[in-house]
Amino acid sequence: MSVTWGDFQAVVQLSAGLNVAILSFVDISLPAIKERRRVFAKARQELDIHRKNPHKRTEAEIKEHTAAVDEVDRKLFDLWRETSAFESIEDSLLKSTGVLGFCGAVLSIGLLWYSALHYDAPILFTGELLTVISFGSLLGAFLINYFTASKASQYAKRCNDLRTHMRLHL
Repeated sequence: MSVTWGDFQAVVQLSAGLNVAILSFVDISLPAIKERRRVFAKARQELDIHRKNPHKRTEAEIKEHTAAVDEVDRKLFDLWRETSAFESIEDSLLKSTGVLGFCGAVLSIGLLWYSALHYDAPILFTGELLTVISFGSLLGAFLINYFTASKASQYAKRCNDLRTHMRLHL
């Protein structure tokens, strides 16, 4: 007995629903990206405040403070350089999510339409393969967004660690 499109339609419906939802997956990583950028701007502002510290009176205190500020400035710059290299990758990953989501949604909605028209027709291997591909686009977009959000959170944490160091030692 062969499997018909009608028997397989629930799987196709799930694929269509998830692939339409995938278009909102960009929302997974955007808050983490915005937070990373906000934290870096805040760290730069705080470093500028520490640089102008009026409480250092003696020449030795001023030199020691300037050296400590310069050290934090180098660390912040190195972290910024690392994240700026990732920003171009980040932007292309977000675009890839949109492309995967759109293609997956179009494919799965097309399959859903086709399965409704050919409800009692046997499903061929290509139909099953196209459905698997539509689920693959969902998985790909999710993994891309999870990776992007994770990496952005790691950079924000490292920057927050530098901010804490500034508060305690400068």
